[in-house]
Amino acid sequence: MRSHRLTLAASLSLLSATLSDAALLSKVSDIPANVRFDYVIIGGGTAGNVVANRLSEDNKVNVLVLEAGPSNNGVIASEVPFLAPELTQPSPYEWNYTTTTQPGLAGRAIPYPRGHILGGSSSTNWLVYTRGSSEDFDRYAKVTGDNGWSWNSILPYFKKSEKWTAPADNHNITGQFNPAVHGFKGDVAVSLPGFPTPIDQRVIEATTQAGDDFKFNLDFNSGKPLGLGWAQTTINDAVRSSSATAYLAPQFMKRKNLFVVVNAQVSRVLQTSNGNTPAFRGVEFRQSSGGPLQTVTAAKEVILSAGSVGTPHILLNSGIGNAKSLQSVGIKALVNLPDVGQNLADHPVVGNPWLANSTDTFETLRRNTGLTDDALAQWQASKSGPFVNTILDHIGFVRINKTLVPKQDPAAGPNTPHYEIIVSNGIPPGPAPPAGNFLVVTTIVVSPSSRGSITLKSKNPFDAPLIDPGLLKTDFDKLVMREAIKGATRFVQAPAWSGWVVGPAGALAAAVDDASIDSYVANNTGTLFHPVGTASMSPKGAGTGVTDPDLLVKKVTGLRVVDVSVLVGDVSQDPLTATQVIFYSSLSFPLHILKQQHT
Repeated sequence: MRSHRLTLAASLSLLSATLSDAALLSKVSDIPANVRFDYVIIGGGTAGNVVANRLSEDNKVNVLVLEAGPSNNGVIASEVPFLAPELTQPSPYEWNYTTTTQPGLAGRAIPYPRGHILGGSSSTNWLVYTRGSSEDFDRYAKVTGDNGWSWNSILPYFKKSEKWTAPADNHNITGQFNPAVHGFKGDVAVSLPGFPTPIDQRVIEATTQAGDDFKFNLDFNSGKPLGLGWAQTTINDAVRSSSATAYLAPQFMKRKNLFVVVNAQVSRVLQTSNGNTPAFRGVEFRQSSGGPLQTVTAAKEVILSAGSVGTPHILLNSGIGNAKSLQSVGIKALVNLPDVGQNLADHPVVGNPWLANSTDTFETLRRNTGLTDDALAQWQASKSGPFVNTILDHIGFVRINKTLVPKQDPAAGPNTPHYEIIVSNGIPPGPAPPAGNFLVVTTIVVSPSSRGSITLKSKNPFDAPLIDPGLLKTDFDKLVMREAIKGATRFVQAPAWSGWVVGPAGALAAAVDDASIDSYVANNTGTLFHPVGTASMSPKGAGTGVTDPDLLVKKVTGLRVVDVSVLVGDVSQDPLTATQVIFYSSLSFPLHILKQQHT
């Protein structure tokens, strides 16, 4: 199924928008010449739009957002939950990055998805909402020396940001989530699956049969994620809820002090004053490939929210990073911060297929253009049917056997998982195989010990960076993925799957012992594209790290990083169970500090 096969009704739907283009600007020159900006936000993505929304609540300040990608308006694959895989690269809404060759992946270079659209990766991801464990946040607090990052401090902000929403089919959700740990009056919609699949009951039955690793968890977003339960997704009335639709909704875009410019790619932040602590309040950007460079200056702060790839890339191009490495590519080092671009942590992922004795799976729908058109028409007409869901209904989080856990456990504590499983009624992304129907249990290493980096390819700021996620670089991560696949196999051997699961399919069928599993993993692992750590926090005054706990860049003034690149990725083998959705909520904490500092 491809988006060019949309029906006439689907094409007409492009005329209806969740965000008015009239409120967006295509050129900075469209802004009145007398407007001066207090804050310039680099990146209108997952984090940047939250920042813009919160700061522009104060009508006494002017806020400018520069987003490199186009508007999300009318991008139907970004609106329809089931079509999310269509946004996977190559795509005009992706940066279309490729990694360096990965030794842990049999020397392969792999695609590295990053959203290139208003809303960033929140407009292109698979809509899954996971918070991580309470221990993750408590460790952030311990590592940074700031209790504001603890679970008890952050949880109220999770609730404040969240708008729990009934599923599209309005079914009874009693016993599928815990309302006590959710919010109901925020901006980001969170919901449960709104269309049943034939495996739903089998999955729940299997939680009582497959052992303690897969016991039912009422709500994995409670801070205690171990076990398996119903997936929670950022969906509002069958439509994706992204940072663009939530935080740049029409009522917010009406603010006269908020300016959002799309197709504006930032190359560098610029030094605006000298002294012992230089200021970086200037921003250099262009609005078309090969177009002229322009500059804009913030009176108070530049806020870098370009993500775990874009943020270190811009810092390095600005002369902020490892001095020797910068000089080696011909860039003058202005501020020596060796950790910029280092300590990247990410989630390795393998989709594991089993042949299913059924024709009622994703494959049947996706192979038949008539069925997909009908499903899309149903979604448009009544916001019902299979397209109201993303590509999964259930998620589980598991720790490996305690005898295999090293003394220095990469996971944050005994209630923090080593791996995740996602159960899907068919092969989630990519084209459907020409024949066969499948059950897929995706396995993900969520507390990796491997670390990678973002470095410069050249001194041209518009060249893509060198992206090395370091996937499966350590023996521990390989062990966890091996154990995850064994765990997935145990799960599908539960009696609930009798008569449904025929047997492992494709290359998985040959993965019968540790050596063959390791070979299968090396040749089939990709990324779940959840990078963090490339501008990591450390205690104020520490000689390591890139930002202080209030997210100000060390050794400079006027420059702050607000995105998941700040999440600690290298201290005490820090985990990565909290994904980018963290900043829907926890941004309220650093923004509270930011407002105090400029009052």
